[in-house]
Amino acid sequence: MSLLKIWIHAVWPAKNRQPMLNERMRNLLTTHITDYGKLKNILIDSLSVCPEHVHCLFRLSNDQSPNMVIQLIKGESALWINKNLTPAPKFEWDREFIAVSIGESQVVQVRDYITSQIQVHPGKTFEEEYREFIARYNFDQPNQ
Repeated sequence: MSLLKIWIHAVWPAKNRQPMLNERMRNLLTTHITDYGKLKNILIDSLSVCPEHVHCLFRLSNDQSPNMVIQLIKGESALWINKNLTPAPKFEWDREFIAVSIGESQVVQVRDYITSQIQVHPGKTFEEEYREFIARYNFDQPNQ
C-alpha cells in the first residue's frame, strides 16, 4: 500500500476579484463544497469562502494533483452557484489560483488562519493578503 500525506493550502479569487458572495451565499457554498469534496474523495480539512475569494486546506489522495482538485472544486462550484444562488451577473472564478504545500507541523496554524478569514478581512483587502501570500512563499522570485 502506498501512503501519501501532502497538505495543500489553496487560494482562488472570483473573476476580477468582485465581492459577489454575500453571507448567505458563502454559508451555502461552504456546505456545498464540503459535501462535493466528500463525494469526489477530496479530503477538505478547512474551507473559508469570503466575498471575493476562497481559502481551502486539503490533503491529496494518491491519485490527485493540486491542479486537479482545485479545478474540480472551482468548476463544479461555479456551476452550482449560477444554478442555485442566481447571482447577477453570472458568477465565475478567476482562472488563477495559488497553491502551496505545507508541512504537517503547519496544519494547525494554517487551519486557524483559514477559519479566521472573515475576521482578517475587515482590516485587509484581498489584494493586500494576496501580495503577502506571494511574498511569504517567494512566488515573486522565480528562481527560489
